[in-house]
Amino acid sequence: MTGTRGEKGANCSNQPYKGAHSQSRMTMRFSVLSGVIAGILATLAQVLLWLIFTDAFPAILFRDARLTAALVLGDSVLPPPDTFNLGIMLTATLIHFTLSITYTFLLVVITARLDAVKALLAGIGFGIAIYMVNLYGFTALFPWFSKTRGWLTLIAHVVFGVAAISAYRWMDINNVQSRPGVH
Repeated sequence: MTGTRGEKGANCSNQPYKGAHSQSRMTMRFSVLSGVIAGILATLAQVLLWLIFTDAFPAILFRDARLTAALVLGDSVLPPPDTFNLGIMLTATLIHFTLSITYTFLLVVITARLDAVKALLAGIGFGIAIYMVNLYGFTALFPWFSKTRGWLTLIAHVVFGVAAISAYRWMDINNVQSRPGVH
């Protein structure tokens, strides 16, 4: 017996995705958790890439935190210095996770009817798209972000897209499979 996820005898074939998406509370909860997971994984990927390919860590992390915090706090917090500041780090972290959750929810909506392979490909494309929007579109309003353009940041955005949709789908599939009568 084969069918879409959520039906008895479901498989992981290329059937359209029809998990618990229609349950808006679960969708929101899973989107929030997936956004946080993807935000953490993208940041870890970015840090790992900086450690491997630059000699600028941790100053580059502190610089990027200041660039992000300046969205809310204004350009007075822009580097220099590229040093640690708790208020700036907390502000940047709040902005980072707010955007991560928002972007994840958008990705979940866009990929709702896609099978797993197409959703992963959409996650890659979505990561590239938010890289372009963030680092080329938003620089019209926040020109300081042009400093962060590059292949390391692009890879971190792709990691974000893949992690966001993967985490969401994993949570949703496990939620469907844990319901009585679904195997």
